[in-house]
Amino acid sequence: MSATDVCPPVAAVPHLLALEPLSREAFAPFGDVIEADEGARHFTINGGNTERYHDLARIEPGPEGRAIVSIFRGLPRALPFRVEMMERHPLGSQAFMPLAERPYLVVVARPGVAPRAEDLRLFLARPGQGVNYAPGVWHHPLLALGEVSDFLVIDRSGLGPNCDEVVLDVPGLIALLDHPA
Repeated sequence: MSATDVCPPVAAVPHLLALEPLSREAFAPFGDVIEADEGARHFTINGGNTERYHDLARIEPGPEGRAIVSIFRGLPRALPFRVEMMERHPLGSQAFMPLAERPYLVVVARPGVAPRAEDLRLFLARPGQGVNYAPGVWHHPLLALGEVSDFLVIDRSGLGPNCDEVVLDVPGLIALLDHPA
């Protein structure tokens, strides 16, 4: 082969992502876990008829933005799954709360420069757990498991571009789960 010949690109071996349970402490660098549990500030309202789990996420619509509420309907992802891209919303936060009692996956990386596969964190969200991505946190789009799943989403509407996407040089790999999805 001469120096002028072009070699075909070598397929990158995916980086295997380690699965972690979703907890407030582990997810803190990326945003908030939204969950009605004993770790949340809560109190009784409405004459003792309702327990309010208060101020669970810091919703940030950013400058000249406003918070909007949407429903995202996600098709289930087949495992194993290659994480080939990530996105971020630099101007505002984005919260996801599942409307069904099923687990789903969350892939994130810290804000800043475009992440590499080894920068990614993979979390298994239990039924009833939501997430709020802080502004600028890299994350993979919705990763529903098992069935079509609806999520209540609170995010930003307003002026300015608020979605950056990046393709990973080396993909991340989500293997089959050890626990039932």
